[in-house]
Amino acid sequence: MSEAGTYTVEDGIGIIMIDSPPVNALGFKTRVALDEGFRKFAADDSVQAIVLICGGRTFFAGADISEFGKPPQGPGLHEVFNIIENGAKPVVAAIHGTALGGGYELALICHYRIAVPSAKVGLPEVNLGLLPGAGGTQRLPRIVGVEKALEIVTTGAPVPARKALDMGMIDALAEEDRLKDDAVAFARTMLDKPLVRVRDRQDKVAPSRGHPEIYADFLKKNARAFRGFKAPFNIVKAIEASAEIEDFDKGLAREAELFQELVASTESAAQRYYFFAERETSKVPDVPAATPTIPVKTVGVIGAGTMGGGITMNFLNIGVPVTLVEMKQEALDRGIAVIRRNYENTVAKGRMTAEQVEQRMALITPALGLDALAEADLVIEAVFEEIGVKQQVFGQLDTICKPGAILASNTSFLDLDAIAAATSRPEWVIGLHFFSPANVMRLLEVVRGEKTAIEVIATAMKLARQIGKVPVLAGVCHGFIANRIMSPRGRQADALILEGPTPAEVDKALYDYGFAMGPFQMIDLVGLDVIGRDEIERSVRGDLVKIDRLGQKKNGGYYDYDEKRNATPSPVAAELIADFARYKGINSSGSLPAEEIVARLLYPVVNEGAKVLEEGIAIRASDIDVAAILGYNWPVYTGGPMFWADTIGLPKIIAGLEAIGIEPAALLRTMATEGKTFTRG
Repeated sequence: MSEAGTYTVEDGIGIIMIDSPPVNALGFKTRVALDEGFRKFAADDSVQAIVLICGGRTFFAGADISEFGKPPQGPGLHEVFNIIENGAKPVVAAIHGTALGGGYELALICHYRIAVPSAKVGLPEVNLGLLPGAGGTQRLPRIVGVEKALEIVTTGAPVPARKALDMGMIDALAEEDRLKDDAVAFARTMLDKPLVRVRDRQDKVAPSRGHPEIYADFLKKNARAFRGFKAPFNIVKAIEASAEIEDFDKGLAREAELFQELVASTESAAQRYYFFAERETSKVPDVPAATPTIPVKTVGVIGAGTMGGGITMNFLNIGVPVTLVEMKQEALDRGIAVIRRNYENTVAKGRMTAEQVEQRMALITPALGLDALAEADLVIEAVFEEIGVKQQVFGQLDTICKPGAILASNTSFLDLDAIAAATSRPEWVIGLHFFSPANVMRLLEVVRGEKTAIEVIATAMKLARQIGKVPVLAGVCHGFIANRIMSPRGRQADALILEGPTPAEVDKALYDYGFAMGPFQMIDLVGLDVIGRDEIERSVRGDLVKIDRLGQKKNGGYYDYDEKRNATPSPVAAELIADFARYKGINSSGSLPAEEIVARLLYPVVNEGAKVLEEGIAIRASDIDVAAILGYNWPVYTGGPMFWADTIGLPKIIAGLEAIGIEPAALLRTMATEGKTFTRG
């Protein structure tokens, strides 16, 4: 008897139960159990149909990652798939938990699929820069049609069981606590029907055959979402093959060819690296996994503005009551109204019910004055970004908050240790730097002060995950990780437009690299007065503000805008830039190739990242990449600045920095000399 499988028969229906904790991954033990079970029932004349079901919390996960890089052990996955698919008896996959990736491809090998309502199915390989490599792109279109398959596989989103039933991804729903019994009953109803393998079905793909416009139109519709990624294009080609190539085995061969293209690509390597990097951020070397955490049952938020309101929503969403504090009633009323409006917008999009809005809003206790925070387990300050103001707030909190309360600052740049020093309990002070909009952006920089207790750090990292954030631990410095490493990009962009390249050329180079927008488009969108309000020295931005060019919201900025906010190069801005260049004594050298613009703007980011590592501000290079991708929308298919630097080559980065007069970080030089990389071991 297999270690992972049990085999029983109920009135002519064979039941293969696989239980291989924690997630029934398709590793060696699982494959042996499947091989043994299907061979056993194939040879048993009393068995008329087979139900494949799993124990534990879920149906089969995908491949067993613990086997990656090890010599293969038979039976292989394709051998097992062939035994299931080519058997003479109907097979029903009984799904609970999730059937994603290889797990759902296994379900597609079966003749039928039944699931409990809470289950989810899907093919998420696109998120790793890959396509389903075990026949998913060939079988799925045969049960749902080409158009639906294109959407399912290129988005990679898990599909809830009821929707999956409507789409044809599963054939029936079981009652939540009767999966085995309902699957057996379903199998029995199939005994008198002709046995048709999914691979042999043509009715869903035949109507799309000879219609290349289906794929061209789909790519055109999704051009913005797919920009820069390789996997969606190969997925579309593979699904097209499912309709155009009638010979199923040749379709599989085409899928395999397209899969191998992706495996070998930098884009997929970057996405696979990022997948693991995001999961690594929670691990802090000197904060063991067993470190006790502090219960956080009530939260206080100081400031009901954009940041404070967004922070509040994160806790309301998980059912944690929030005391929201402002100094003036009108500011408090305005902040609460914005929170309600945000939720109502979500209702309008069908993602929340009106009842859920009321449940969340009922968790807010509005208050004037800090005294209302006396019993809060966690207090997050989101007031004006000025050190004196924050120190004053923390000094008051020190006298008001109960012993054992965590005191957190949402500061973006300021010295957390100086803020903590305003209290008598610096070990309870931590930075929780949310990115705007705080209810949407997934990055949360957890800033560790010199005296922050490890229990407080452990609590913050755990809480971040609970509210749907990815925590990245940072040490204390100006700007922490994301803001610090990205600051040089802005400085270089400002300098570059004085030397010849236009704002439009700079923005296009970074857009083509993969950013959603360039620095000058972003400044115009946010508002020049917002970003440039603290500038003392004369600058192009300051000169634009002086003539009331504030960006999209007023009179244009670096660009001119029509009534639909379409941008065109601005002669006014061009003349102002030229005038400032003359003032600085800088002669224009004309345009530069896009590759040089990218190097000029992004090599300094890599250099700053090396300094952040050197100083111990970040634990790992991969943490820097996660912060850049989640905080600044650095394109994930490049892997982030540090992974990208490795693909470019560190000696080339050093040469590029020296060419623009920037001294490379000592760590960067050392690693290049020793032939090391930041992210590849």
